[in-house]
Amino acid sequence: MGSLTYDRVTVEFDDRILAHLQIVIVQKLRRGESFLLSWRNAAEAGDGRSSAWLHPAIPLYFKFSGGQPPSINPLWLAQLTRSANSSQGLVATGEEHAMSDPDDVGNSKRSHRPEQKFAVRNAPTSQDTIAAES
Repeated sequence: MGSLTYDRVTVEFDDRILAHLQIVIVQKLRRGESFLLSWRNAAEAGDGRSSAWLHPAIPLYFKFSGGQPPSINPLWLAQLTRSANSSQGLVATGEEHAMSDPDDVGNSKRSHRPEQKFAVRNAPTSQDTIAAES
């Protein structure tokens, strides 16, 4: 389980999705673009969703638990990039969603909603949150 820390808030994601999110986020921030990142909350955190406005001027820290980088799925990366470039912003969605219909991913309403797989719950300390599979 890796983590993304942004403006004193930490959200933990599985290393695989975190690697894909890192690529998309860094691409946007390198161009000086601000955008929205959204994910699902677990029942303990209200069973809703959370979003953070990412801005290039605010420090961002990625921490991976594994020693080796995961392989990158180009279809999933393309789907996440389309999401980040949409008016809805970057939505953490599962890899299986990108594999279902690569040509329709950017057009369906479902692609702009956070998937249940990446729920977030409050961590035991401070403002940390943990993304877990549900």
